[in-house]
Amino acid sequence: MARTDEELQRASELWYQVGIYDTVLPVEDIKCHGCESRTGCTLGIKECHKQRGVKKCNLCPEFPCEIIDSMLQQIENNKKKWKEVCTDSEYALICKAFFEKEANLRK
Repeated sequence: MARTDEELQRASELWYQVGIYDTVLPVEDIKCHGCESRTGCTLGIKECHKQRGVKKCNLCPEFPCEIIDSMLQQIENNKKKWKEVCTDSEYALICKAFFEKEANLRK
């Protein structure tokens, strides 16, 4: 979980290398202050929360839904590419941040 500007910069570079984004994003564009702080969500999760009146995905009676399934499939599709471009330590961090997302969503 990147916290410093240096860690965020490296995360942005990795996301570019594995093809998540078509450019290295500025650090300010990828800082996460939680869903409530963002005006939008590229996956539509925040909007879905508002529409369904829930604060977290796992509180929704339709969880897991198409949005979550799509996000998890995207992560699964990227595993091989991430393994190719990351160092072992970077890959371990990505595993914590992304590959445990389903378990984290259920908390």
